[in-house]
Amino acid sequence: MDRPVFRTYFLHPRFWLLWLGLGLLWLIAQLPYKALLLLGRGLGALMYSLARSRRQIAARNLGLCFPHMTAADRKALLKENFASTGITFFEMAIAWWWPAERLRRLGTVEGLEHLRQAEADGQGVILMALHFTTLEMGGGLLGLEQGVYGMYRPHKNPLFDYVQRCGREQRLLGVIGRDDVRGMLKLLRGGGIVWYAPDQDYGAQRSIFVPLFGVPAATVTATSKFARMGRAQVIPFTQQRLPDGQGYRLVIHPPLVNFPTENDEADCLRINQWIEQAVSVCPEQYLWAHRRFKTRPQGEAKLYKKKR
Repeated sequence: MDRPVFRTYFLHPRFWLLWLGLGLLWLIAQLPYKALLLLGRGLGALMYSLARSRRQIAARNLGLCFPHMTAADRKALLKENFASTGITFFEMAIAWWWPAERLRRLGTVEGLEHLRQAEADGQGVILMALHFTTLEMGGGLLGLEQGVYGMYRPHKNPLFDYVQRCGREQRLLGVIGRDDVRGMLKLLRGGGIVWYAPDQDYGAQRSIFVPLFGVPAATVTATSKFARMGRAQVIPFTQQRLPDGQGYRLVIHPPLVNFPTENDEADCLRINQWIEQAVSVCPEQYLWAHRRFKTRPQGEAKLYKKKR
């Protein structure tokens, strides 16, 4: 969990275009919030037109998870999801670069008493979250009210990784590499709060298959293992972008009771049922462009088209 370090090679000409893009994003982020929402929706419409492969993945996921919807309703949801994804780029800039007091005015946090009680009990917390498009805003707003560590996957571009870490660590106590199990357990056993999202496909070796929206999904068993080994509570956390530019509602839900059990399948099913409930509140804000059902049970056909 070393702090990010600026490297002189970030000044190399190969990074100049990225520096220019980041500088432009910083300037745009100084606009009023509602103007940024409009720009984000415009960017999302452009992405819907141009990002064919991502559009196909998201459409496939919506078809699998919401088969009861009409084709017209799913298409409308898909377009709204891309609008939300476009807004994400500006929310990222807001969360990283707005002054704390300006940022704080955008959101409310409910349920902080659950984290405070865990702290009083000296117990670590796995703050079980999801990959909503509002992820950066959720972390930024929560970090203003409560000290939290975040799980983190390094970006392939070292300059963007540096900027991303600096932005996130302005609000969080620190970030932990996704594969740093030892570091995570140390924090949990020491009473720390760690943001962790179990809702992506990490392959068959780390997972078991349980239903998600009625579709067998490779679901990580790590949530139960971390809770057991870290002697930690699992407390669900959600965030939602409110309509008409009203900001964000963050909710820290009550801790999961009788969790973990000795049955990984039952625990994973319980997590996926919670995911279904949380996503159904604002499905347009979920990250549907992720190939959530990429890993299939043995003998089952692939659900996504091959990349060209």
